Amino acid sequence: MEGKARLTRWAGGAAVALAAVLLVASCGDAAPGRTSGAAGAPAAQTGHAGHAGHAAAQPPPTAPLRPGERFMTLTVPEPYRPSAPSGGTDEYRCFLVDPGLTGPAFLTGSRFLPQNTDIVHHAIIFRVGPKEAEAARRADAATPGEGWTCFGDAGIENGAWVGSWAPGVDETLLRQKVGYPLPAGSQMVLQIHYNLLGGAGGTDRSGIRLRLADDASGRAPLETGLIAGPIELPCTAEESGPLCERKAAVEDVAHRFGEQARQMVDGLTRMCGRGEPPRPRSTQHCDMPIREDATLYAVAGHMHLLGRSIRIDLNPGKPDARTLLDIPAYNFDDQAIRPLAQPLEIKAGDTLRVTCTHDAGLRAMLPALHGSPPRYVVWGEGTSDEMCLGLLVWSPQARSGT
Repeated sequence: MEGKARLTRWAGGAAVALAAVLLVASCGDAAPGRTSGAAGAPAAQTGHAGHAGHAAAQPPPTAPLRPGERFMTLTVPEPYRPSAPSGGTDEYRCFLVDPGLTGPAFLTGSRFLPQNTDIVHHAIIFRVGPKEAEAARRADAATPGEGWTCFGDAGIENGAWVGSWAPGVDETLLRQKVGYPLPAGSQMVLQIHYNLLGGAGGTDRSGIRLRLADDASGRAPLETGLIAGPIELPCTAEESGPLCERKAAVEDVAHRFGEQARQMVDGLTRMCGRGEPPRPRSTQHCDMPIREDATLYAVAGHMHLLGRSIRIDLNPGKPDARTLLDIPAYNFDDQAIRPLAQPLEIKAGDTLRVTCTHDAGLRAMLPALHGSPPRYVVWGEGTSDEMCLGLLVWSPQARSGT
């Protein structure tokens, strides 16, 4: 779920080639023998579709408005027909939508409304200010068709992640008095990942429904952080081909998505490898040191079709170690954001770890990947590439809301 280098005040390191990703100071291969501890893990992925076309089921009923909330629905201005560049099968397209806010508000929930579920893979909602919105309008005007190409992030500076959608995700409502702040004049950039594997096509005019609250009294401001883990997945023993060589695979990713894709792979290797060369293994992890106190409300994990398991741990290997997310049988079609049973106070000096296991053998099992060439898999934004992301919904205020 998916650039421009930026620093964060909460966590160490810098993000390379991915919006808001918190690249970390210490990564490596995961320790064996990890145990499962979190309840509510989804069913195993065996037989899942694992690609766009997943969202045919009706979403659950809309939760009623809570006191002080209101709904607003925004739609992409015109239908868009995606076309993957550089011979790939994926396009990331950004669209500017304006909620017309004349005063400050808080975003307390959001529901993405995919119109063409045959091609929509995932979506991210970014908040931008008036200055950034003007840059977005220039990008739109300079690009043929509705919107603009935006591999990596919103394609403009200072876009803040305030919502997302992937298969299995619906509106996540936190019971605490929290929300993403939307200053007056804020607009939204809707980034949609279109997956054209298997020849799916047509136009799309997706939208978002915002749940807004105007009362800021006692409300803790939310932010979204991401922990990125490295991907170094070799071809299986039964596979062969030119892309099974790592250098060729990295060149292919850079060809399809631009130099920022190579920077992401190199950045993960440099920042997460502790100076060591990349080690091809199915399981990798990344540690993120926390720089200031915060309150954590919810977590989620994101991988693509070759994902087997993902987990997020707090202070691994220490007496106060705690598992925040454990999905031992990853299901691409169930990527729901999981609120914690109770908000968790994260302290400066703590460490968060994301651990991902991928399985190249799934390439031969999944219909969505039939016909795709064997490849050494590194971090990439395409559906046939991979990611390892831990998503964190947190507040920089050291309190859990009321």
